[in-house]
Amino acid sequence: MAGHSKWKNIQRRKNAQDAKRGKVFMKLAKEIFVAAKSGGGDPETNPSLRLAVDKAKSANMPNENIDRAIKKATGDLDGVQYENVTYEGYGPGGAAVMVNLLTDNKNRAAADVRHAFNKNKGNMGENGCVSFLFNRRGSLVIDRSEINLNEDELMLQVIEAGAEEMETHEESFEIYTDPQEFQNVKDQLEESDIHFASAEVTMIPETYTHLEEQDGLNMLKLLDMLEDNDDVQDVYHNADVDDDVYNQM
Repeated sequence: MAGHSKWKNIQRRKNAQDAKRGKVFMKLAKEIFVAAKSGGGDPETNPSLRLAVDKAKSANMPNENIDRAIKKATGDLDGVQYENVTYEGYGPGGAAVMVNLLTDNKNRAAADVRHAFNKNKGNMGENGCVSFLFNRRGSLVIDRSEINLNEDELMLQVIEAGAEEMETHEESFEIYTDPQEFQNVKDQLEESDIHFASAEVTMIPETYTHLEEQDGLNMLKLLDMLEDNDDVQDVYHNADVDDDVYNQM
């Protein structure tokens, strides 16, 4: 029985990982679809599509999935029409939250997001209520174990590439760029054989809100519920949650 139980636990974890992987691929396919729909199906002439494809490849999304999403958007295959919508609100303890969605049903999306806020001690607000607390910036993260340069050498290359700022962390370097310069900076650094753990244009909070234990737990539950929604592409927040609260989850 012990062996059987262990096998069942492994299967549950594998099924959960496969389900999560499937959700990630579906969200990436939506992003590719919208980028190709608005700017054409050639990544070389459509920067938004190029960024979406690069993001998908970083997540090990199969090429056939990427090609299918582009073909749907360009009319070679039947597809649905997605809209990009953003909702804003306050999480537990007053933390700011922005939720970006690609959806084929705005009414359903709004109801789902509102339910997630209400269930986890938060509340959805009006558009603009928290967006002023965030800045749109390019973010390039480098794993220290994946780079042969020292910090000074890397900093010189980052400056030459046109980045705005570089932060040093224990296990990584994070490079920030102007959103318009993101692709240029990324391309130049990749030409120097620098690879990224993540590369995206995202929303960076200007300040952070520290949450005590219970608010932190509720905040993590809110984020999980939002990110589990098939329509949700990105969730941005300014919550500062202690490591021991994360470990409780």
